[in-house]
Amino acid sequence: MSAVKGTVKTAAKPRSNSKARQAPKAKAKASLPSRGTPDFQLLILTLLLVGFGLVMVFSSSSSLTLASDKFGNDPLYFIKRQVMWVAMGTVVMFTAMNIHYSKFKKWYAPLFVLTLILLLLVAFTERINGAKSWLSIGKMGIQPTELAKLSIILYLSALITKKGERFRDLRTGYIPVMVIVGIVAGLIMMQPDLGSCLILVATSGLVIYAGGASMKHILGSIALLVLGVGIVMGAKMAVDSLSPASNTAAVEGSYKLDRITAFMDPLADESDSGFNIVQSLIAFGEGGTTGTGFGQSVQKLHYLPYPYTDFIFSIVGEELGFIGTSIFLLLYLYFIWRGILIALRCTDPFGTLVGIGIMGLIAIQAFINIGGVTKTIPLTGVTLPFISYGGSSLLVSMLCMGIMLSISRESTRPVKEEVTKSVTVREIRNARSAGGR
Repeated sequence: MSAVKGTVKTAAKPRSNSKARQAPKAKAKASLPSRGTPDFQLLILTLLLVGFGLVMVFSSSSSLTLASDKFGNDPLYFIKRQVMWVAMGTVVMFTAMNIHYSKFKKWYAPLFVLTLILLLLVAFTERINGAKSWLSIGKMGIQPTELAKLSIILYLSALITKKGERFRDLRTGYIPVMVIVGIVAGLIMMQPDLGSCLILVATSGLVIYAGGASMKHILGSIALLVLGVGIVMGAKMAVDSLSPASNTAAVEGSYKLDRITAFMDPLADESDSGFNIVQSLIAFGEGGTTGTGFGQSVQKLHYLPYPYTDFIFSIVGEELGFIGTSIFLLLYLYFIWRGILIALRCTDPFGTLVGIGIMGLIAIQAFINIGGVTKTIPLTGVTLPFISYGGSSLLVSMLCMGIMLSISRESTRPVKEEVTKSVTVREIRNARSAGGR
């Protein structure tokens, strides 16, 4: 009996010691990070684009501000403000990167309501460059339209994910989503801001398509959109022709028509409606293969309007030439491709839709800007993301990249392999009896 008791006692000790040794391992497993590291390539590409934007803003604006009393003859007037926005955007980006992207699925409704309020408030502001697009907060001005682009992506992604298969139903799924897009697009057109409206509608269409909408519903929406625009423009022209005294609307209508005619044949009126696009093409021609050199652009000297915003790509073409421009475009394309790849790797439908929407937004806006200044499409006047001067655009773009980096952390999240052993009472008794024998 004493021998048996001794064996039992000595057998019990290793069990308690093994449990003690396993406890630190269990704690180590519990302390593993629940999320992975952000995509290093996307982070570096974002910082490279922002840095290149700072360089080009300085190059395209310093000569103008140095010679202008309006800007206090300060060659650093715009670059100092852009650096401030870059600093704020960097903080926002790294903050969003460390917030789980699924949190935005809960925050989309308050953000969307805030966006609608800001878009309504902007209607009571003064016109700047023919549009009511700015809200002044102290000495800073913000564009609610930029926030609206991100808000609609988050709203649609959350709504489509929530509806699931019901989204393919026309009445309960597709029409409510399109009503939301129509409301936001209508508020932007009231400013009026045609370029931003086109970007928002195109981005929304991309998210809706990626969300699994029926193609016949999408094609029907496009047909209704074209028909509606045609009816509105026709009615507007008829009213303007009957009441020529109300010249504000007539001037705006003729301005939009001039953009189309300038696209068709800019040389027909190169001193007026075709002036901007002709000067932009001259900038690319002057750049040639290797460019005129950094800071050596001539077209930025009162030939191109706003060379640091809408026409900054023209300055890139003139100063860096075909080779430099090609390298920049390849970098930009790889940046967009990397973001799309991250979105497709995400296993969560919400994360995938948000990622596709964000990268689609950047790609569409870049195409409209570059296409306009190169006469590929009619000129609409939008900024080039990360490159053009503009606080609201840069801040929202860097917030978008923070969300993208948060999504990228999911694909690199370490997988915990937890093995659970279920031991029955009978197995314990069998083990003891085997040990006793």
